Amino acid sequence: MVRLRSSKTPYLNQFSNFSTVAHWNSQIREAVNNGCPERALVLYRCMRQTGLAPDKLTFPFVAKACAKISDLTQSQIVHAHILKSPIWSDVFVGTAVVDMYVKCDHLEFAYKVFEKMPRRDVTLWNAMLLGLVQSGFVHRFSLLFRQMRVQGTAPDSVTIIGLTQYVTELKDLDLIKGAHAFAVRVGMLKDVSLVNTLISAYGKCADLISAEGIFHGLDVESRTIVSWNSLIAGNVLFENHRRTFSLYKRMCHDGLKPDISTFLSLLCSCVKPEALPCGQLVHSHVIQLGCDLDVTVSNTLLNMYAKCGDIGSARHLFQNMAFRTCVSWTAMITGHAEKGELDEAFTLFSDMQAAGEKPDVVTLLSLLSGCGQTGSLELGRWLDNYALSNRLRDSVIVCNALIDMYAKCGSIGKAKEVFHSMPSKSIVSWTTMIAGLALNGEFSEALDFFFRMVELGLKPNHITFLSVLQACTHAGFLDKGRECFDLMAKVYKLNPWLEHYSCMVDLLGRRGKLKEALDFIKTIPLVPDAGIWGALLAACKIHHNLEIGEYAAHHLYELEPKAAVSYVEMANMYASAGRWDGVSKARAMMRCNEVKKSPGQSLVQVDGKNHIFSVEERCHPAGSQIYEVLNVLVLQLKGHESSYLFQGYPEDEIDLQQFVPVPTDEEQTPLISRYGLSKKDFF
Repeated sequence: MVRLRSSKTPYLNQFSNFSTVAHWNSQIREAVNNGCPERALVLYRCMRQTGLAPDKLTFPFVAKACAKISDLTQSQIVHAHILKSPIWSDVFVGTAVVDMYVKCDHLEFAYKVFEKMPRRDVTLWNAMLLGLVQSGFVHRFSLLFRQMRVQGTAPDSVTIIGLTQYVTELKDLDLIKGAHAFAVRVGMLKDVSLVNTLISAYGKCADLISAEGIFHGLDVESRTIVSWNSLIAGNVLFENHRRTFSLYKRMCHDGLKPDISTFLSLLCSCVKPEALPCGQLVHSHVIQLGCDLDVTVSNTLLNMYAKCGDIGSARHLFQNMAFRTCVSWTAMITGHAEKGELDEAFTLFSDMQAAGEKPDVVTLLSLLSGCGQTGSLELGRWLDNYALSNRLRDSVIVCNALIDMYAKCGSIGKAKEVFHSMPSKSIVSWTTMIAGLALNGEFSEALDFFFRMVELGLKPNHITFLSVLQACTHAGFLDKGRECFDLMAKVYKLNPWLEHYSCMVDLLGRRGKLKEALDFIKTIPLVPDAGIWGALLAACKIHHNLEIGEYAAHHLYELEPKAAVSYVEMANMYASAGRWDGVSKARAMMRCNEVKKSPGQSLVQVDGKNHIFSVEERCHPAGSQIYEVLNVLVLQLKGHESSYLFQGYPEDEIDLQQFVPVPTDEEQTPLISRYGLSKKDFF
C-alpha cells in the first residue's frame, strides 16, 4: 500500500506548479503508462491534498494504476472516492472501475458495479464480458452476452474477441466456426486483433487448415508477431518441429522479430530426440536476441533438452541459471526420472528442498512416474509418506499417480487401499485402477470394477476401454471382449483407436481364431499399424500358422524395416517348423537391413539404488562379488533343488555352466575359505 508522509508541505512543494486538474491528470497518466503505478497513486493523493477535485479523466487513470498492482485495498479506497463524487455514474469511469476489480480478481465486486450503472455502452459490456472469460466463468459469459443482445447493444470487434475466447475455452470447433461466421456477418473480420484470436482458436482445436486459411487471408503488411505466434502455437499441438521451424523461418524472412512467445512455442515443439538440432538452433537465437535471461524461456529450454534425452545439456544450463524456480528443479527431476535415473532425480529432489524451494504436485508426479517405470516400490512408499505429511495426498491427481505406481510395482493391494481411501474418484481414478488390476493378472476383478463404474453413471473414455480390452485379452475372455468393444462403439459412440483394434486382433489370435482375426483386420477403417500386425504374428507363432504369419510379417517388414522383433519371431517360427531355409532368409534380411537386436536388461534395487544389468555383462563395479554369490547358488542347485528344477532331464545332459561359468582356481580359494567349501564342490 502506498503511504504519504504526515507532513504535507515539504513533499507537496515539488508539485507547486501544478495549478489545475489537467496538470495532475497529465502526470498521473504518464506515470501509469510508463509502468509506475505506485507513483501514479502518490500523485493522486497529493492532488487531493491540494484541495483539487478529481474529474472523470482522473479516476480512470487511478483505477488503471490500482489494476496494475492488483491491490484490492487501494481499489476500494479509490472506489469510495468515486462513489462520493458526482461523476460516479459516468460510463467511462464505471468501465474503469469494472476493469479494476476484474484485474484484482474480484469479479463479484466488478459485477455489482456493472449492475448499478444507469447507462451501459459497448465498452462497459466488453469489460464485464472479457472479465468473465479471463476469470474462467464461461457459463456466465453466455448469459450476459445474450442479455447484451436483448438490450440492443451492438457488439464490436472486442466483443467478438471475447466471444471467440469463450467458445475456445469450451473446445467446441462448431462454436468457433459460429463465432467466425458472426464476425463475418457483422463485418469485423478486418480487425487484426480479432483475426489473431480466431487463428489461435482454430489452432487450439487442432483445425490448422482453418487457422492457416484465416492467416493467409491477411495482407503480408497486416500480419503482426501475434499473428505468426498464434499460427506457430497451433502447430505445437502436433509436435511437428519441422513445420513450426518452417513457419519461423518465413516469419523472419518477412522481417518480423521473434519475441519470447515465439521462442516458447518453438521450443515446445522440439520435444523428441530427432528435434534436438532444431532446438539447439532455437537456443542460439534465444541467446542472440537476449531472451536467455527470461526464467520462463530457460525453464522451457531445460524441458526441451530433457525431453530430447540430452540430460547433459540440460544439467549444464541448469547449473548456470542465476535464478531457479520450482519449474526449473522439476524439469531436471522429470528428465532424470523419465530416463529411469532415480538416484539422480532423488538427489535433485533433496537439493531442491535444501535450496528452500518447495516441491509441488508436478514434482511429486514426476518422481512417482519414475518409481512406477523402474519398479522402485520402497522409494514409492517413501513418496507416499511424503505426500501425506505435506498434505499433497488430498489431490485426486496425486492419488491416481500413487495407484499407478503401486500397481506397476506389483503392490496391487496397496493400490486398492489408496483407491478406496479417496473421498472422490474421477474417471482417471477408475481407469488407473482397472489398468492396474489387469497388469497384475486380476482380470475378472478388473471387469468387475469396470461394470461397477458404469453402474455409478461414470462415462468411460478411450483409455478405460483400452484397459478393459487388455484385461480381456490377457485372460482370454473373448465374449466379454466383444461385448466391451461393441459397448464402446454403439453405446458410448467412441470411435476405436488402432490400439483397441490391436487388442481385438490379439484376443482373437490367442484363442486360435487366426482367420477371423485376419478378416477383422481387413474391416478396420484405419490403416493397420505395426501393433496390429505384430499381435497377429505373435498369435501365429503360438498356433504354428506359417502362412498367415508370413503375411503378417510382410506387412511388418514394410512398416518397421529396422525393428528386430518381426525377424526374430519369423526365424523362431521357421525353426519350430524345421524350415531352416526360412531361418537363413530371416537372418539374411536382418543383415541386409542392418537390423540390430537390443540386449535384454534386468534392474535390481539394492539399498535404494538401481542397478541395471545387460545380458552377459561383466563390467559392474561389484561384478566379482555378484558372481561369487552366484557360484555359491549354482553349487546349491546341485542338491535336491536341482533335481526339482531339472526334473525330466538326464543328469548327464544338465550343464549348469550355461548359467554361470565355473570359477577358476584363483576364484575358488576365497570361496573355499569364506563358505567352508572343498575342491570337490566345484565341477
